[in-house]
Amino acid sequence: MSLKRPMSLFRPRRGPDPSILAEHRALIEEIDRRKLLRGAVSLGALSMLTGCNIAEQPQVQSVLRAVSSFNDRVQEAIFDPNKLAPTYSVDQVVKPPRFNAYYEIENVRPVDVSGWKLELAGLVADKRPWTLDQIYALPEQEEIIKHICVEGWDYIGQWSGPNLRQFLTRVGADLSAKYVAFHGNDDYLEVIDMPSALHPQTILATKYAGEPITDPFGYPLRLRTAVKLGFKNPKWIRAIEVTNVYQEGFWEKQGFNWFSGL
Repeated sequence: MSLKRPMSLFRPRRGPDPSILAEHRALIEEIDRRKLLRGAVSLGALSMLTGCNIAEQPQVQSVLRAVSSFNDRVQEAIFDPNKLAPTYSVDQVVKPPRFNAYYEIENVRPVDVSGWKLELAGLVADKRPWTLDQIYALPEQEEIIKHICVEGWDYIGQWSGPNLRQFLTRVGADLSAKYVAFHGNDDYLEVIDMPSALHPQTILATKYAGEPITDPFGYPLRLRTAVKLGFKNPKWIRAIEVTNVYQEGFWEKQGFNWFSGL
C-alpha cells in the first residue's frame, strides 16, 4: 500500500490566492466553529472591510490579522485546563496514522538515534539532555484521541508516552512561564501556551498503537495533545524550550492562528 498522499491544501501556494475568502477560509471556519461573538466579530470585521478597497491587499490583510489575533486572545481566555477531550475505543484506532507535514513523505529525514538526545533549554533548572532509553524508562500514559487537521480531515489515534507536565516538573521547568517551544529535527518549530502543555492529555508520544512510532510519523519523539489542532503537534522533537518569549511557528508565519485550540 502506497503511503504517498495527495498534495496538501495546507501548504503554501506559489503565489497569492486572488480570492480573499479562499485565502482566509481557515480563519472564517475557526470563527464559525467557535460560534463565539459570531455577530460582533464577523459583522464588525465586515463593516470595517466595507471601508476598504477589496483590491488593497495590505489593508485587507491588516484587518483580517487583527480579527485573527482577537480570536486567539478569546480562545486563550476561555481555555479550560481541566476539561478533558473525548476519548475513543481501541477498535476505532486508524493504523498506521496519517502522515502530515509541510513536505512529502519521500522527503522525511530519519533520525539517527544512535547519538540522539533530547536537549532542554530556557527556564529549566536541570538542562541535562535525555537519552531515548531514559525517556522510555519514564511512566507511560496512553491517549486514544482524535487528531483534527485544519485542512478538514481527522482520524482517531492511540498514542502513549510520558505525561508532559510530569516531565517538565521532573526537570525543574518554570511552570509559570508562558510558552513551551518544540524544535524538530526537520527544523519545524512549534510553540504552545503553558496551560495547554500542562493539560492532563498532553504527552510526549513515543509509541503508536503500542509500538514505537516509526520514521514517517515522528520517531523517536513527538508531541501529542488533545487540545490543539494537528499542526500544533510537532514531530521528530530534538529540543524543548520553556520561555516567556513567543516565537512564531512554521504555520503561524504563514498567517495561521497561534493558539489553534479545540
